[in-house]
Amino acid sequence: MAHIIVVGNEKGGAGKSTVSMHVATALARMGHMVGTLDLDLRQKTLGRYVDNRNAFLAEKGINLPTPAYHDLPEIDQSTLKPGENIYDHRLSAAVAELEPDNDFILIDCPGSHTRLSQVAHSLADTLITPLNDSFIDFDLLAHVDADGEKIKRPSVYSEMVWQARQLRAQAGLEPIDWIVVRNRMGAQNMVNKKKMEAAIETLSRRIGFRTAPGFNERVIFRELFPRGLTLLDLKDIGVKGLNMSNVAARQELRDLIKSLDLPNVTVDF
Repeated sequence: MAHIIVVGNEKGGAGKSTVSMHVATALARMGHMVGTLDLDLRQKTLGRYVDNRNAFLAEKGINLPTPAYHDLPEIDQSTLKPGENIYDHRLSAAVAELEPDNDFILIDCPGSHTRLSQVAHSLADTLITPLNDSFIDFDLLAHVDADGEKIKRPSVYSEMVWQARQLRAQAGLEPIDWIVVRNRMGAQNMVNKKKMEAAIETLSRRIGFRTAPGFNERVIFRELFPRGLTLLDLKDIGVKGLNMSNVAARQELRDLIKSLDLPNVTVDF
């Protein structure tokens, strides 16, 4: 059985597709077979990222480990029984197609609540929720008081993850390993950063997730997307003498992969 990684939250701009591409490519570079799905059927940022990569590699005549990307298959609606949802069938068919040939299936969810996203969360062995390190984004997980110190109640997203956990328990599956990845921590001032750390620590105990370090804001990430590259590819395309920002970003990726603690994965980059 392939290990299913779902990258999701219900807010745009948190770095889901950047995290998705870097995790998927890192696993591919470590010798794992990785299939990817993008459930944002309009934007398809992850799908375009992989397409950009394949086009760039073909143009340069370079062969680099690359995760495979698959669109959701079309389903004949006439084959559905009354009450069945076509999106459920499209996603289950895609996963069934990918499972025999891949060690990991990575699913990138849209930045909004959709039926596809909801079902994907219930399939997750590992759930990665990127979160910009601010109380604007923290609202995705829980509502806090005016001082940012007292958690009033979990958010609708946290409740959706709880429901996904219940569905997995009912099916006799292993619990979801939920990791909240804190991106752009460097942008916080010290007072807010301490408040965020305290709030996340309290909430993690309350609703059951782990935290992992993510990526700081760096120009390099915006430059990589048009060519479909990741931090791990720079030396392979002839970039020499990486600057300190790029070296630090590469270490952030290494720390993230280690923190995910994925099965049969030994970080060797």
